[in-house]
Amino acid sequence: MTDHRAPLDPVSAAIADAGLVAILRAPTASAFAAIADVLVAAGVTALEITLTSQGALEAIAGLRRQLPETVRVGAGTVLTDDDAKAAVDAGASFLVSPVSLPLRPDVPFYPGTFSPTEVYAAHRSGAPLIKLFPAGGLGPGYLKDLRGPLPDVRILPTGGIGLDDIAKWLQAGAVAVGVGGPLVGDAATGGSLTALAARARHAVDAVNFARS
Repeated sequence: MTDHRAPLDPVSAAIADAGLVAILRAPTASAFAAIADVLVAAGVTALEITLTSQGALEAIAGLRRQLPETVRVGAGTVLTDDDAKAAVDAGASFLVSPVSLPLRPDVPFYPGTFSPTEVYAAHRSGAPLIKLFPAGGLGPGYLKDLRGPLPDVRILPTGGIGLDDIAKWLQAGAVAVGVGGPLVGDAATGGSLTALAARARHAVDAVNFARS
């Protein structure tokens, strides 16, 4: 089948290739540096730092210095122009929002959508990837149905996606999936980094399985 979709920018293409975005959300971002090292060692190459985490901007700047250029570090829960500017200034290479906003930042922006109308509007606006949120209650079947009439949209389902759901979403047509709590677990509040590494390997293996 011919792919009529426009080529992706390098950052979005890297995220699509990775198939997985690890979402780091916690009361404080103090443990994000250690968590990122574990995730990257397991093969995760896209990290979303949510701005609701205290110290998120400093964490983004630190991770940008700490990690290889091949690892994409973005900001999540972007809700205003000021959020977008601060995140980009801190070094975020992509921005994600739970809602659709008329933002035009200097980096790729992935707006949040829920209904077919919202998805199509985001697609028409030029969003390279479109966040489907909260996706867990909808299920992969919703995405499969959505892509019937809208085959050219590139969907990034996020919210309520467990590790065992990753392959199902990718097989339903997701370009990548965003996974937060089920992946990070309690690692940001003193939990085992060894257990985090096992979960990260599980997630990466699920992507590879779905694409094999």
